[in-house]
Amino acid sequence: MKTTKRIAVLLAAFIAGASILCAQGMNEQRETIYASASDASPKYVFMFIGDGMSAPQTNAAQVFEGTNVSGKVAIEPLTFTQFPVVGLQYTQDSTSFCPDSASTATSLSSGFKTHSGVIGMGVDKVTAGETIAEKVKEQLGWKVGIISTVTINHATPAAYYAHIANRNDYYDIGLQMAESGFDFFGGGSVNKADDGDKSIYQVLEDNGYLVTNDYDTILSLNGKSGKVYAYSPVLQDDGAMPYAIDATEGQLSLADFVKKGIEVLDNDSGFFMMVESGKIDWAGHANDAVANIHDTLAFDEAIEVALQFANQHPGETLIVVTGDHETGGMTIGYAATGYDTAFDILRAQKCSYVAFDEMVSAEKAAGTLTFDRLMEMVEENFGLTAPGTENEVPALVLNDYEYARLQKAFEDDMAGNTEGYEESLLYGGYNAISVTLTHIINNKAGIGWTSYAHTGLPVPVYAYGEGAELFVGAYDNTEVAHKLFDLCNVD
Repeated sequence: MKTTKRIAVLLAAFIAGASILCAQGMNEQRETIYASASDASPKYVFMFIGDGMSAPQTNAAQVFEGTNVSGKVAIEPLTFTQFPVVGLQYTQDSTSFCPDSASTATSLSSGFKTHSGVIGMGVDKVTAGETIAEKVKEQLGWKVGIISTVTINHATPAAYYAHIANRNDYYDIGLQMAESGFDFFGGGSVNKADDGDKSIYQVLEDNGYLVTNDYDTILSLNGKSGKVYAYSPVLQDDGAMPYAIDATEGQLSLADFVKKGIEVLDNDSGFFMMVESGKIDWAGHANDAVANIHDTLAFDEAIEVALQFANQHPGETLIVVTGDHETGGMTIGYAATGYDTAFDILRAQKCSYVAFDEMVSAEKAAGTLTFDRLMEMVEENFGLTAPGTENEVPALVLNDYEYARLQKAFEDDMAGNTEGYEESLLYGGYNAISVTLTHIINNKAGIGWTSYAHTGLPVPVYAYGEGAELFVGAYDNTEVAHKLFDLCNVD
């Protein structure tokens, strides 16, 4: 018995000693990494935020672009997933492990925790912090650009220039935007721009901004344009840029705004640019995987523009890519498909849920929406057909269960029966027909969803360029801001 106890004590001591040595080794490795980055001093910093984007969204885009042939199953890597440095950030805010964009973007921009719904203020909702964008502008004289596919006074872009207790105070946020002195705003429009005594667009002009949504004027922007607010000539839901899947040839993309932003901001002193792909999040809320994937791919194209700039300015440019949180509880894998995936069938979906909602609304307004007419629209825009029908892609034939789900969604929508507890779980407040269709085609492809809201999943961080190695490891989201403070040598 004594021998057994002695062995147990020795084993415990060995494990404890090994753990100490392992911890020491990790600490030494961390110190080595930080030491190697201590001399880094980027002059051009790009901060890309895929709103609602975590590993599932990123890999769904890679699977969609990859190969799903037996024996040749492979992803097609995105530009940013090939960056040499990858880290992981935890996204909880001061009150919840399922945070919102206001609090998480505040952590990413300013380095402290706050409540969901609060932008640029501490947990007391009074004390204002200072963002990385404000710091480099004031302390280094850098130019600053803020770009988003959604409205420019939405939570994530606002977290880089505004300080306000309620993210829904859009007009007041717009005023702070106009007073920021930042050099370039681009992408979506201003939400609730006319809710005050003077339009936010007029306030911007009064503060010396060139405000334009003219296609040719935007394409002509350059370093001599002065302070600019350029928003898309084509807008979709709530003043945002269209989903990438809905965009037509010749429309301005997120990549176009990044190109123009670089031309306006480029100077010898330096610049900071925050770029948000906000509709990755919106598609996640609606559980529309195809819209989500296309906006992730468009996001990657915008990052490629920054990478081209970095290659022209080696040793001077840092690119950081991350999300603020995950949205929708997206998974690659679904109960009915088991270990199989069939992402190819997602290509049958031709538009986002928003665009399809508009089609349904038009038919209802005309009094022509019957279930038979709906099925014609479904086949045209989703490739799905009724049970027992011929289809070039057999997987797109609805089974009896799926067909019944769609019939119920149609009946609930026509009757306005979408407010009950069961309906809230089925539809999440979205159009019953479109969200049922996206669920069906997503599930057939092997994609599942757990929520219409945000989740507590950690979010990857990808980094490239000067000081990128500082972003390796796992850390709180507030550390992203502090790493940028250190690299940019701001207080």
